[in-house]
Amino acid sequence: MSVTEKVIDQYSSRVYKNRKEHIVEVDENASNQIAANVRTIPGIITQRGCCYAGCKGVVLGPIKDALTIVHGPIGCAYYTWGTRRHKGKKEEGIDNYLQYCFSTDMQEPDIVFGGEKKLKKSIDEAMDLFHPSTILICSTCPVGLIGDDIHAVAKWAEQEYGIKCIAFSCEGYKGVSQSAGHHIANNQLMKFVIGEGDREIKNKFSVNILGEYNIGGDGWETERILKRIGYEVVATFTGDSSIDDLKNAHLANLSLVQCHRSINYIAEMIETKYGIPWMKVNFIGVKGTIETLRNIAKYFNDPELTERTEAVIADELGLIQDDISYYKSKLKGKTAAIYVGGSRAHHYQHLLHDLGVHTILAGYEFGHRDEYEGREVLPFIKPDADSKNIESITVEPDPAKYHVYLSEEDLDKLKEEKLIDYYGGMVKDMQNGTFMVDDLNHFETEEFLKLLKPDIFFSGIKDKFVAQKAGILSRQLHSYDYSGPYAGFRGAVNFARDITMGIYTPAWSYVKAPWKTAPILEGTLGGSEAC
Repeated sequence: MSVTEKVIDQYSSRVYKNRKEHIVEVDENASNQIAANVRTIPGIITQRGCCYAGCKGVVLGPIKDALTIVHGPIGCAYYTWGTRRHKGKKEEGIDNYLQYCFSTDMQEPDIVFGGEKKLKKSIDEAMDLFHPSTILICSTCPVGLIGDDIHAVAKWAEQEYGIKCIAFSCEGYKGVSQSAGHHIANNQLMKFVIGEGDREIKNKFSVNILGEYNIGGDGWETERILKRIGYEVVATFTGDSSIDDLKNAHLANLSLVQCHRSINYIAEMIETKYGIPWMKVNFIGVKGTIETLRNIAKYFNDPELTERTEAVIADELGLIQDDISYYKSKLKGKTAAIYVGGSRAHHYQHLLHDLGVHTILAGYEFGHRDEYEGREVLPFIKPDADSKNIESITVEPDPAKYHVYLSEEDLDKLKEEKLIDYYGGMVKDMQNGTFMVDDLNHFETEEFLKLLKPDIFFSGIKDKFVAQKAGILSRQLHSYDYSGPYAGFRGAVNFARDITMGIYTPAWSYVKAPWKTAPILEGTLGGSEAC
C-alpha cells in the first residue's frame, strides 16, 4: 500500500472520491496533474483562510497610509491586524496607520436593522481624529448577508470629505479561499488607484515588486539589493507601500512578480493597459536570488548593469558564505514538509535545498493548477468556483500612458526563453517520490506527519502546534514567528540560523510523538490505537 493510499485509507468512500485527485506522488514520467482551487468539503477541517482575509489581511493590510475600516464584527478586524507582521517605516509626509485596528464593531442590532449609519459614523470619527487622504472599506460576512451598500457609503465619503474612499465587497464566504480576496482587492486597486500618478522616473532601470508584503522585513531586504545594483523601485504591492507609490506603478519598465497567486491578475492587467511586462522572480534562497538578479539584468540588457549585478552577487556571497557552510553542515540530510499559501511552498524548497534539506511534501492552501503545473495548463483549466461571484474586469491599452522598454523582437525572444510572462509552477522543481498536496486538511496533515516523519514542518498558525505536540519542529512561513527577514542573501542566513536552533533545541527530548509511544496496528493508520 502506497503512502497516499495509507493516508486516505480511513476516509469514507465519498471523501476519498473527492480528495484522491488532490494528492499527487510526483513522477517525472506521469502527468502530475492535480485538482486545485476547489471548495473545501464541508465538515473537513481545512487550514485555509477566507476571502476577507485575502483582501484585507494580505493585499490591503500592508498599505500604510490608507485608513482601512473593517465593516463587521470586531473579531474579523482583529484577525487581520498585526498577525502577518507586514512592516512599514514612518516616512516624512506619509501617514502610517499599520499600528491601528479600525472596525465598526457590528452588534446584533446593526445586523437586524442595518449598519450603514454606523459605517458613516465611523468614517466621520476617522476624519475627525486622523484626517486621512484615503479610506478603504472592507466588508465581512454579515454585511454581505444583510445587504449594506458599502459602495454607496464610499461614494458619499468622497463627496462629503473630498478624499479617496474605496469599498471592497470581500465577504468571507465568497470564492474558494483567500485567493478570491486577492482578486477583489487587486481589481479595485486597478480601477481606482494604479495609473493616477505622475511622478518623474529618471532611472530607466525602474521596477515594480508585485506580491511582496514585507513579512518580517523581506521587502526591505529585496529592495536593498536592487538599489545597490542600481534599480529604482517605483511601487511594491503592497509591503511598506503608500497609495502614492501604487498610483505610479504604471511608470516602471518591468514588474517583478514574487507571489504569483496573489498578484498575477494585476501583473497581466498592467501589461495589457500600460505595456509593462512581468517576470516571475524568487528572492528566497541564495541560488534563487542569484538567478533572479541575473534574469532582471538580462531583461534590461545593459553591460554596466550586468557588471554591477555580478559584483554585488560576489560581494553578498562573500559575506554569508561561511555562515551558510556552517548551517549546511548542521542541516544536511534533514527532511521538510511545507504547506503554506502564495508561492512560498515553491520558493522555500530552493532555500532548503541550498541548506541540504530535502523537501518530501509541499502544497498550497489556495493554489490554482498553474501554480503547481505551470502556465502551460491554463488553456485546459475550466472556470473555477471564484468566477461565479468574483468580478472579472478587463482593461484596454491606455494610449496616453502605454510604453514599452524593449522592442517587439526582443520581447518575443524573452518570451520564447520563458523569461517574462511565464511561471513554470512548483512540480518542475520537485523530485520523484515526493508529494504534492492541495488544500491539505487537518486529518491528512496528521497522517502524513506520522508516515513521512519530516524533521521540520513549515505551515501557518492553525496547524503549527499540532505538529509540535507530535515532536516535530514547525515554523510559520506566513509570519516567520517573530523573526526575519528571510529574503535575499542575509535572509538565507537568518532562516538557516532559526531552523538550526529549532531542530537542535533540547525541548524535543521531552516530547514523544504518538507513533513512538503506541504501536500502529497492521492495516490501520492512526485511530485510537495510535493516538
